[in-house]
Amino acid sequence: MLTPLIVGILFGVETLSGVLAGALVSGVQIAISACNIGGAWDNAKKYIEAGASEHARTLGPKGSDPHKAAVIGYTIGDPLKDTSGPSLNILIKLMAVESLIFAPFFAAHGGIIFK
Repeated sequence: MLTPLIVGILFGVETLSGVLAGALVSGVQIAISACNIGGAWDNAKKYIEAGASEHARTLGPKGSDPHKAAVIGYTIGDPLKDTSGPSLNILIKLMAVESLIFAPFFAAHGGIIFK
């Protein structure tokens, strides 16, 4: 987690505030997207295997190409929904806390490039 330290030291508190705001906005959107995409890929395999609807029955039984693709989606989607999305929440919080801890240092000595 060097980004807040580098930005705070080189560019100062104002730029660091912008970086944190950008990380918050983009990180939340990516986390929500990762959780939703992972859930959709995870449940596609269950949908095909259940065969509950006419569409699911037309995709084919286990071992068919759509089922193999759904298994690959399950393999990727399960970790995406369970780990990647929630870990971005931790990253956003870590950046904010790290910036708060070093805020007095950034206020006194930060902004080497832009003072």
